[in-house]
Amino acid sequence: MYTADIQKIPRKYLPTDFVLTNWEQVEPFFKELLERNIDEPAALEQWLKDQSELEAVVSEDACWRQIKMTCDTENKALEDAFNFYCMEIQPRIQPYADGLNKKLLNHPLAASLDTDKYYTYLRTLRKSIELFREENIPIQAEMAVKQQHYGVITGKMTVTINGQGYTLQQATKFLESHDRNLREEAYKKIQDRRLIDKEEIAALFDELVQKRHQLALNTGFENYRDFRFKELGRFDYTKEDCFAFHQAVKEHVLPIVNIIYEKKRQKLGVEKLRPWDVEAEPEGTQPLQPFKGSDELINKSIECFNKLRPFFGDCLVKMNEMKHLDLESRIGKAPGGYNCPLAESGAPFIFMNAAGQMQDLTTMVHEGGHAVHSFLAHPLPLTGFKEYPMEIAEVASMAMELFSMDHWDVFFDDAAQLTRAKEHQLERVITIFPWIATIDKFQHWVYENPTHTRAERTAAWQNILAEFSDSVIDYSGLEEYRANLWQRQLHLFEVPFYYIEYGIAQLGAIGMWMQFKRDPQQALDNYCNALSMGGTQTLPRLFETAGLKFDFSPAVIKELMEFVKSEMA
Repeated sequence: MYTADIQKIPRKYLPTDFVLTNWEQVEPFFKELLERNIDEPAALEQWLKDQSELEAVVSEDACWRQIKMTCDTENKALEDAFNFYCMEIQPRIQPYADGLNKKLLNHPLAASLDTDKYYTYLRTLRKSIELFREENIPIQAEMAVKQQHYGVITGKMTVTINGQGYTLQQATKFLESHDRNLREEAYKKIQDRRLIDKEEIAALFDELVQKRHQLALNTGFENYRDFRFKELGRFDYTKEDCFAFHQAVKEHVLPIVNIIYEKKRQKLGVEKLRPWDVEAEPEGTQPLQPFKGSDELINKSIECFNKLRPFFGDCLVKMNEMKHLDLESRIGKAPGGYNCPLAESGAPFIFMNAAGQMQDLTTMVHEGGHAVHSFLAHPLPLTGFKEYPMEIAEVASMAMELFSMDHWDVFFDDAAQLTRAKEHQLERVITIFPWIATIDKFQHWVYENPTHTRAERTAAWQNILAEFSDSVIDYSGLEEYRANLWQRQLHLFEVPFYYIEYGIAQLGAIGMWMQFKRDPQQALDNYCNALSMGGTQTLPRLFETAGLKFDFSPAVIKELMEFVKSEMA
């Protein structure tokens, strides 16, 4: 039913050889769409298709600029090309985009559009019109550039261990060493390196907070949090739901986290579990190494996905053929990992920083889930239909982590290692919740108190961090590191308020896994059917199609945590 034989959308409105180099070149297309006479339903449908094509071409150009820059943050020309788009192209598109949105919504023929098919699309356009302010255009352009500066700063961070230089991502492999002194050395060197740029990163964040707050004030909101909820299209839940999630994590997740870490302490045979012990195994147990090098990672991932469902493996094969993968960590590469949908080409791009560790396997299947989502949504007729809510996007990736576990024997031919890998994954499913709650609650505080000082921010961070910290790990003597820990989370800089989605989606992914344990093929059918809808349905409807209920109340969280706990046992 589904195919990875994805085709680039054929151009019918723009010239096939069109390449975006300057504003003067692309403006005539926006102007023509704005001025075009639409006198019958067929003409309206064609107008929507032409606009969708223009959006796809411009969007993909912007994506490639960002991809190339994050792959090589030391290349000034790539950084300049990205900044040029942010400062010279995107700001000029925004007034036209607002005009096109109004043209459609105010047109008499808009009523003729299929209400079910276009409901979420038109709802998003109305939201965009409500939020558009001319005076925000230069602020948003500056923010787009500033947000990427975080990757430029952190991409240069390296440490020297045993006489050799490593990126911070590569250096984390030493946290799996049997040598406790080496683990401690690596941990402290990573944290010390972050402290070197602490003030520069803090200053960057100060600037972003003020620009975001001004954006909100210009749009009539009291604070950026309320503006951002609207901008992110959070139509189906509120800040109060987030607060309830925070409370549920404290009540129902932290006790299980304490059990996991106490078990780890006993297994290592240490009097006190320290932060550099969390990823370690007892003496004589080798660290999990699921692959060596990016070629082996992609080939094993394809084999794993093929076993789950051949279509999933085909998606990775297609991306590999198109050279839409950059997987290994290296100096000068931005941190983190992402799957970037490409609206015109169809096959997305996966970026990550693999160093041969267990967490890299998890990242690969996670981003692979996002990639499958991109493939499934690509056939939808309009670019706007493919802009799905982040909450369902993260269900796609996190459920794939859990689905794929049944076939991790591709990475581990030893049964004991395979069991350890699955245990590691399930522990991660649980232990990530307190961090999600910490980051989310911190953001609420930051933007509810936009005039805070750095000292006030540090104090608030430490209080919130303590609120969601386990009672097993001993952090004594590490107060300066702990106070600066928020700076490692790139979402705070690049995609503000995008983090609670991971918590909501993790719950959805656990729900999908429960289905999968009962009936694997039905669960995978539900998964594909929901993802193929893109953003054409509301979040509750997408969850319903996936066989889930859109509910992250304390009672639901308690039930799902008990299920994971029983699977771990």
